[in-house]
Amino acid sequence: MAEGLSGRQPKAVQSALAVLECVARLGAGVTAKEVASALELPPATAYRLLNLLVGEEYLVRLPDLRGFALGRKVAGLAGAIAPVRVPTAAREVLAELRREVRAGVHLVLYTATTLRLANMDQDLPLHDPALVERHLHATAAGRLLLAEQPEWRDLLPPSRLTRFTPATVTRPDQLDACLAEVRAVGWAAQTGELHDGVGCVVAPVRSAGELVAGVVVSARADVRELPARVRACTPVLAGLLA
Repeated sequence: MAEGLSGRQPKAVQSALAVLECVARLGAGVTAKEVASALELPPATAYRLLNLLVGEEYLVRLPDLRGFALGRKVAGLAGAIAPVRVPTAAREVLAELRREVRAGVHLVLYTATTLRLANMDQDLPLHDPALVERHLHATAAGRLLLAEQPEWRDLLPPSRLTRFTPATVTRPDQLDACLAEVRAVGWAAQTGELHDGVGCVVAPVRSAGELVAGVVVSARADVRELPARVRACTPVLAGLLA
């Protein structure tokens, strides 16, 4: 604990953790009013704590602005304790794809508001997996998730459009155009926006219409096309990951 905490600060931390636990217990879509009632907090205090947790990415506002859900940082903490287990059959599909595609092949898993790297190509690994999971605007996998949102700004505030290279999209209108293209073609790509000279594409894996995973292909090249072999494997993976 930081030196010099006042007597009130530990109480504020406890209250914020209580709000986080309440959202986890009551489930996605819980409202500020419900949180305030469940914890017997003044409504203004509940709103303040919820907004604080949203700002720090422990919670997210749902697209309809009517409730809250756990955010990507919570998913990251959970993942540190319980690593994702990809079914053996799905790993075999990825291994076969790696033998056929001359590039790195990786698997990401999605929730409604987060993504997580579940299986990385050990021969051609990503430079920094944490950046892929956190900076959605600068990665193909992240843009696929953002394109699913009715309003991406509810998931990723424009103030967090961090620049990594001269090519990084950092203006909201630019990202709007990128996401419109993703929706039009059904997959996402980027080149040189997270790391200079490195590109990637991602093919969505859907179950009952919902985005559940993505097959990412990364290479030190200008990657703008989705390999047909990658697209062809997604229905198989959908059945294995559902």
